[in-house]
Amino acid sequence: MKKLTSEQAVVVSAFTGYHIGDFAETHKAVEEKLGRPVWTHEFPSLRDEIREAFRDDFIAMNPPANAKALSSE
Repeated sequence: MKKLTSEQAVVVSAFTGYHIGDFAETHKAVEEKLGRPVWTHEFPSLRDEIREAFRDDFIAMNPPANAKALSSE
């Protein structure tokens, strides 16, 4: 099994809400995507916004499988 890169771990963490990897990297990426500072206590209330911000990055990790799985949502 191949290990995820740190960038992939950030995308998976942000999109799924299940944290893997370095939280500081995920936190920084979320702030960059949302274009504003994000306090850690805000993560639960921003769940849908964060997921949507990382949707295209998540699909791009494995386009055929992820696009098909997400099309049924």
